[in-house]
Amino acid sequence: MIGPLHWQADEPPVRIHLLRLSGPLLAAIVFVLLRHLGPAPSAMAGIVAWMAVWWISEAVPLAVTSLLPLVLFPLLGIDTVPGTAVNYGKEIIFLFLGGFLLALAMERAHLHKRIALWIVSRVGGTGPRLIAGMMIASALLSMWMNSTSCVLVMLPIVLSLLDGDGDPALRKRLTVPLLLAVSYGATIGGMATPVGTPPNLVLLEMWRNRWPDRPPIGFGQWMSFGVPLMIVYLAIAWWLITRVIFKVPLTHLSSPEEVSARVKGLGRITTAERIAALIFIGTALLWITGDDIGFSGTFTLNGWRTTLGLKGFTDGAVAILSALLLFLLPVGGRVSAEPGVTDIDDTEAGSLKNTPNTLLTWKFAEANVPWGVLLLFGGGFAIASGIEKSGLAAHMVAGMENLKDLPAWLLIGSVSGLVCLLSELGSNTAVASLALPILAQTAEAWGMDPRALLVPATLAATLGFALPVASPMQAIVFGTGRIPVKAMVRAGIWLDLIGIVLLTLFFGWK
Repeated sequence: MIGPLHWQADEPPVRIHLLRLSGPLLAAIVFVLLRHLGPAPSAMAGIVAWMAVWWISEAVPLAVTSLLPLVLFPLLGIDTVPGTAVNYGKEIIFLFLGGFLLALAMERAHLHKRIALWIVSRVGGTGPRLIAGMMIASALLSMWMNSTSCVLVMLPIVLSLLDGDGDPALRKRLTVPLLLAVSYGATIGGMATPVGTPPNLVLLEMWRNRWPDRPPIGFGQWMSFGVPLMIVYLAIAWWLITRVIFKVPLTHLSSPEEVSARVKGLGRITTAERIAALIFIGTALLWITGDDIGFSGTFTLNGWRTTLGLKGFTDGAVAILSALLLFLLPVGGRVSAEPGVTDIDDTEAGSLKNTPNTLLTWKFAEANVPWGVLLLFGGGFAIASGIEKSGLAAHMVAGMENLKDLPAWLLIGSVSGLVCLLSELGSNTAVASLALPILAQTAEAWGMDPRALLVPATLAATLGFALPVASPMQAIVFGTGRIPVKAMVRAGIWLDLIGIVLLTLFFGWK
């Protein structure tokens, strides 16, 4: 199940202390080496290095590392405490919170088990087949709904597979690759359409505002390169996960007979499952149909926000509305206090004795929501904001001046690599919002077609597979507490490199 973000000190104490000291020590070295840039940019570069060391090594709990900007930014003159704190309360964080609560409700009603068993019965129970099924399902969903929302929808289904009755040793070997398959599938699938992931929308909005006289980037035009890229990328990612990085065994997680028996053992669908399913489906539909979809320069399919005049009712508001219903709607009978435990009254101490049973209670949510992930992502937003406010971003742009004389393929590869590196240290949306305006100015100064630079840079901002803070998708699966950072880094570096190579091949030879 989704649990609180946790950390355990598996390293020897001496090594942990050395790793903790290496963070501020590296920050001081970076500050000295870059002091010619000015106090704020060099300090910001040092903070990035400090937090990267602690995040990667887990020498300090990740959520604690994420709080460093609240102390260091005002101390070093990068930003005020209120200006820094706003990054920890952004709308997308409440999207996370609502999504986590929705996933918990599905677990508590056991709906995720029914869905998971249905998927296993269709795709087969071997490790490679399960991973392929989860990757494809996540990718197809992510093409039409926000990638973050897609992972929130798929996560409880995957967790049910991992918490099932199959071979415990095999389930342990499948845990990391299966969870990463959901994150990777959603991330890669989001590249295929303009609405798949927020960086794509950042580009389209900037294009409309900056070049209103130029033809817009249409839905079909985007899919003409996005879908082939997705298919090739998914195939390579599946091969790497199952054959190279983790070498997933070919044995069945559960035999077909056992799966059939478990499906029958679930019995008829309960009231709690029906209500959880209705809220789940309603939330997904609202996420999918909320935004306008421009198929061409003349035809746009309006979403319900435009139709109803509710532009301010974002996906985060939809998630919180659904979460509120989980605490309010009575389901009748008793609901499990813990996923997998039946017939336990979860009435909270001190509450009214006659309070109707609901899918969620606050006591249950408080114990199971991964609050540390929310801080982790807030820290990523703070880094992206600090890079811009400190002036470090301007120096990075100036450093790109030497790239303009490179061959097209090397230019695209270099820009993609730089944006990918930035996305590892901050949210993909924040990186796109920061980098794309800079690259737009750079492309105009170089006299090149902006699309040739901005489209691969946008897709590169969606990369970032190595760290939990790199994207919401990574943060969510990491929030289960079942993926060591080192395993995520080991697999993610390969996915990042493959992504940069594919972007270079797709866009660098035109």
